[in-house]
Amino acid sequence: MSNITGITRGGSVWEPQFVTELNPATCIGCGRCYKVCPRDVFELVERSELDLDDAEMDDDDFDDDDNMMVMVISNAMDCIGCQSCAKVCPKKCHTHQAAAAA
Repeated sequence: MSNITGITRGGSVWEPQFVTELNPATCIGCGRCYKVCPRDVFELVERSELDLDDAEMDDDDFDDDDNMMVMVISNAMDCIGCQSCAKVCPKKCHTHQAAAAA
């Protein structure tokens, strides 16, 4: 089975890479991915609402007292595979993958 592909305006074949994961342990909640996403795939939540081990946290970026907001994937099925989120993320929190055609 082949992956979903498209054609760019210039005629080149393009294979979308859909967001599959976002690592909340490294997310700094900057909102850049939220702002560039054309499909409203992400949502800000409080870090305390997530079940994260202290070992997963990057101590250089967060204090124990921080109750900051982080991004999560709330609507993955609306992702169009543009990878804009990954291109603007300063912490490289996003994981993408191609999808098989139905």
